[in-house]
Amino acid sequence: MKRSQYKWNLPTEISARLGSESWGAQRAIFEAGHLLLVLHTPPKTDGNEREHEVFLRLPQGKWLHKGIDHGDHALNKYMEDYRLLYSELEKRFEKANSIDALFAVIDSLIPLARSSNNMKLALQTARESLGNDAFIIDMRDRSVDIARGFELLLADARLALEFRLARSAEAQARAAEVGNRAQHKLNILAAIAFPLMSVSAVFGMNLHSGLENLPVLAFWLVFLGGLGLGLLVKSWVSSSAPSTQEKKPKPPKR
Repeated sequence: MKRSQYKWNLPTEISARLGSESWGAQRAIFEAGHLLLVLHTPPKTDGNEREHEVFLRLPQGKWLHKGIDHGDHALNKYMEDYRLLYSELEKRFEKANSIDALFAVIDSLIPLARSSNNMKLALQTARESLGNDAFIIDMRDRSVDIARGFELLLADARLALEFRLARSAEAQARAAEVGNRAQHKLNILAAIAFPLMSVSAVFGMNLHSGLENLPVLAFWLVFLGGLGLGLLVKSWVSSSAPSTQEKKPKPPKR
């Protein structure tokens, strides 16, 4: 893919520093009194390709944008596009009520934060090359504010996401603990009831065992024996369950 050509005459010193396939990374090239400012359009999350916004400042102070006059107005609009994107993402962050919404905001912020920081570095180089040029100083200052804004917003979004994830993990841990306690109670009830149910099932069979004519006292003895066996099983289940209480650390010996 060939580098786009515009209707301007670049000094050979600048042309020698450009590749033939692309305008390259965001940067400022100052040669022979000309300043070539290569910037990227605000990136989108649906691809890795970047469109270039190329500005040329002539020695007399005139700005061109892709070979067209009024490059200073185009650079102002370029900065305004970044500012509008920041305002939009800030509103999305304030309305983000779910983890998925925060993920979407962060996904949009990461390339914008990286691109705006590179833009800031390019404009700082341009500022150092041109000296006390009022227009480029204003553009540099605006780029610093934009890059700083995206950086802070990205940090806030990441902190909010970490907080949501931690709170969700805590809620899941509490729900699991409640479930474990309920399951433990059911195990204890089953441990008590199972021996009694087994004994009642055996003696409830319609078969002659020779115990039909025993006195009523035999019934209560069998019942108490089954209950005692259930309590023994319950004690075994309770002793085999893991303790949920953490042991307190012993103080160090002096």
